[in-house]
Amino acid sequence: MNKIRFVATWLLFAALVAPALAQQAVDRSTVEQQKIAWLIDSVANLHDASFIRNGKAYDAARAADHLRLKLRYAGEQVKTAEEFIDCCATRSSISGIRYSIRFADGRTVDVATFLRTRLAAYPAAVLHDAR
Repeated sequence: MNKIRFVATWLLFAALVAPALAQQAVDRSTVEQQKIAWLIDSVANLHDASFIRNGKAYDAARAADHLRLKLRYAGEQVKTAEEFIDCCATRSSISGIRYSIRFADGRTVDVATFLRTRLAAYPAAVLHDAR
């Protein structure tokens, strides 16, 4: 009888805990997708900057559209914001040339560096936006 009670207790525990653990995984993925969308929006909102891809300058809207397209092509391979930066936003998958941003003041920064800086600011920015 004790063995049956033990098994029943573990089955009940598993039935109660498994959905919570699955929900945590879904939430983590949702948070990462929100971070990725926020990073792309950070690019889209840089209206006074040029985005250099394969030696050609693009405006913020085209750069953001390009990143969304690369994210779509990456599919399930990209699960986190860091993977998005590494797989989609660092360099051309055709030429291997790194992407960069040229600001109105002439300063140029690597897109991956820009996005990692933005990602580091994400928690503070989200809290600020929620107020």
